[in-house]
Amino acid sequence: MTTNKHVAIIGGGIGGLCLAQGLHKAGVKVTVYERDRTPSARLQGYRVHIDPNGARALRDCLPPHLWQSFLDTTGTGGQDFGFLTEQLELLAMIETPEAADPADDHHSVSRITLRQVLLSGLEDVVRFGKTYERYERQADGRIRLHFADGSSAVADILVGADGGTSRVRKQYLPHAERVDTGITTVAGKFPLTAETRRLLARRLTDGPNNVIAPKGVGLFCAPHDLGDAAPRTGIGATEHEGALLDNTSSYILWAVGAAEGRFPADLAELPGPQLQAAVAGLISTWHPDLRTLIERSHPDTVTLLPIRTSIPIAAWEPTTVTLLGDAVHSMTPMRGIGANTALRDARLLTLALTGGGDELAAIARYEEQMREYGFAAVRDSLRSAHQFVGDNRLARMGFKTFLRTVQRFPSLKARVFS
Repeated sequence: MTTNKHVAIIGGGIGGLCLAQGLHKAGVKVTVYERDRTPSARLQGYRVHIDPNGARALRDCLPPHLWQSFLDTTGTGGQDFGFLTEQLELLAMIETPEAADPADDHHSVSRITLRQVLLSGLEDVVRFGKTYERYERQADGRIRLHFADGSSAVADILVGADGGTSRVRKQYLPHAERVDTGITTVAGKFPLTAETRRLLARRLTDGPNNVIAPKGVGLFCAPHDLGDAAPRTGIGATEHEGALLDNTSSYILWAVGAAEGRFPADLAELPGPQLQAAVAGLISTWHPDLRTLIERSHPDTVTLLPIRTSIPIAAWEPTTVTLLGDAVHSMTPMRGIGANTALRDARLLTLALTGGGDELAAIARYEEQMREYGFAAVRDSLRSAHQFVGDNRLARMGFKTFLRTVQRFPSLKARVFS
């Protein structure tokens, strides 16, 4: 693709901004249209686990100083993954050795901080307060974008990075569905301080864990631990996540998921304190430390997360409109791979659009690969979500037996979780 082509990106989330950084770095004219009115309008969210796919995308798309800023703002918590019972019995521990290259490693980062890193240097690229409505093809083959304020813009290539409710997808691929899984999740943040660390078992503060209860309910928790360090970069050092925890605070993210019918029917209407009480009631027989994790979280950080997923679709004819991230392969959060898949999309599309040659052929190559790994991630994530809240007691017992077995035989564990 020649560098005089103009790429328009709808949506200034993680995937869209990573793509913008990659194209901007390569000298491609790019504009991001974001409905938020200001860079600080979206001050909510939880930790993001960045795996090697996401880390390589950030390294390759960001200029070196911003890649270093990302590394400087990541948490220091361990990445060894524990499978526990609701009474904190260890079933299995999956070790994740630290990689020599940070781009091949796992990282924990505040979603707010990551977005601020990704916005850096794009002051002339991102247009805030632009709510996208629709596009139309012009006679010259270019694409005209229409916005809610009555304005319009023209681009050669349109990328929908506008999330699970993507308006670009609804117009471009109206048959691509996104459905409710019937699983309900409530999430919150437990503040990590010198005092609160003493309230919990060491395993809960050391790394991520999946708590497998007898049936119908699951809990995931993971520390975002910045240790005793003050902000290690000037990026976003003063903005708050919720009412209590800002993006320089340490905390444990927790999420309790339940099969349909286990939470109260009116859960969506409940404020944070009542959501918190509903979760506490659901796990009232669990280990006291897990109950403390929920009960000592600030209620303003507790929120409801409906779990939805896209439905994989067949290949479509490539055009100069394309999609990335949740706009095309929205998935459940149960495997923690949604943001990483969006970052992987951004890196792949950057390489496609900056590799020279015909842009349609480049987009076709991108979409072929993206569909393969993206929809595979959707299927894997949905399967994990159903396992997370599985209602079959025998199946849960069998899975626990399996985990205990692999923990006893390291060579088997290495093969199973390689």
